[in-house]
Amino acid sequence: MKKFTKEENSWSLYDWGSSAYSIIITTAVFPIFYKSSATAAGVDAADSTAYLGYTIAIFTFILAMLGPILGTIADYRGMKKKFFTFFFILGVTFTAMLAFVPFDNWLLLLIFYTLAALGATGANVFYDGFIVDVTTNERMHKVSARGFSLGYIGSTIPFLVSIIIIVLSQQGIIALSTTNASRIAFLITAIWWVVFSIPLYKNVKQIHFIEREGKPVIQSFKRLGKTFKEIRQYKALFLFLLAYFFYIDGVGTVINMSTAYGTDLGLSATSLLIILFATQVVAAPFALLYGWLAGKFSEKKMLYVGIIVYIIVCTYAFFLETVVDFWILAMLVATSQGGIQALSRSYFGKLVPKENSNEFFGFYNIFGKFASIMGPLLVAFTAQVTGKSNYGVFSLVILFIVGLIILSRVPEPKTSPSVDEVSST
Repeated sequence: MKKFTKEENSWSLYDWGSSAYSIIITTAVFPIFYKSSATAAGVDAADSTAYLGYTIAIFTFILAMLGPILGTIADYRGMKKKFFTFFFILGVTFTAMLAFVPFDNWLLLLIFYTLAALGATGANVFYDGFIVDVTTNERMHKVSARGFSLGYIGSTIPFLVSIIIIVLSQQGIIALSTTNASRIAFLITAIWWVVFSIPLYKNVKQIHFIEREGKPVIQSFKRLGKTFKEIRQYKALFLFLLAYFFYIDGVGTVINMSTAYGTDLGLSATSLLIILFATQVVAAPFALLYGWLAGKFSEKKMLYVGIIVYIIVCTYAFFLETVVDFWILAMLVATSQGGIQALSRSYFGKLVPKENSNEFFGFYNIFGKFASIMGPLLVAFTAQVTGKSNYGVFSLVILFIVGLIILSRVPEPKTSPSVDEVSST
């Protein structure tokens, strides 16, 4: 396989930058900061975890509603990067703004987190859609996997810097409170994200598009309705979306709720940060390994492997008690977290008509985001009813099993169909 092109490298580097948000804001520092804020305000641990779950459900619902509509409009010439830019700026701005929220205002923290998350996940919809513009079907699985791998590697740098600052402040080595150290981590995240987005802006362009029409918004709704009616004709794509709907729910819930879950188990903030850092380091080579193995055995077979690993993860999480247990769980997640997401993206990219990539990635997003509503709500509801988060995590097993069964019925992709080819069938 030839070396990666300038466009492929520039696209992948966005993962290097934006993944700092994923680890520092979504998974590690912000959840700990928020939990501390809520505890200081007198909010019960199970309730604060539930509120975080409800917040995740709210912003994923909003984006799920907007994704296909905006994606359809973004398929017009020159529109993809404009929509990407809007969400990118939204995400970066409110990530930085988290640093200025008063510590005892946990509700405002969740509001700013919602806006930052809308920006980050919204930008990723269009970033994912750019994959059809930077590479070919034959290279897509390796390029996608490389993006996730670079994301894990790149995110460890600002994450490590943040951990060092936070730990030094905890030890009193630097004259900085732990609260302000966490705020510095939020600013580092925003700066890192901006810097490594520059290559994408310079070198990645929308190659596949639809020419603009009169009344583009109205026409976009018409195209969206037509595609929704005809989506069953894309049999492989439709079945894959159903499978993805179920298994990605569990993946997203484990990522978004893991730190809050660990906090409820009594793990210290320092232990959680070190474990999550190690997870990033281990996940990078495994994401590349998934991409390499997909070339040997097919993407679908490697997706099977990832789903089975997550079934084991959810089962093991039910019995989680000690720091050692959490280490084992984290390493299991690290082996498959990046691989299952990277191969899902590339597998879907091979199935979609390239000129309508954003419209179809909008559907990819809505299936993924609606699924992401179920998991956090399930964990949140179960945590409040039983007072124990592990029952909710274990219940995710059934979603992985259903996803696995449906995925087994998806035929292997050959070439991306065009809209005209499908419409004529």
